[in-house]
Amino acid sequence: MRPSARIPGILAGLVLATGGIVFAAPAATAAAPTSVQDCEKYIAQHSSKKGTAGIGQACYEGSIGNQTSCTASLTAVGISANVANGACRAAH
Repeated sequence: MRPSARIPGILAGLVLATGGIVFAAPAATAAAPTSVQDCEKYIAQHSSKKGTAGIGQACYEGSIGNQTSCTASLTAVGISANVANGACRAAH
């Protein structure tokens, strides 16, 4: 294959790969609210703490993959470390 024929092929492959990522991205964001609810349910089942704004925000952090912030935020509002870890895993 000549070098001049490779460039359009490479560019076409990049366009297809990028299109696949953009197409798949909305499906990933659609699962976030359910993940937040799963996290909050986990906390309700395993802790005596009731839902607060801090818990909802922490669960959101867990749903977008920020497990460290999720766990730290939950322990800051009084959730034990074990329950916080489980809830953040449930969110992701």
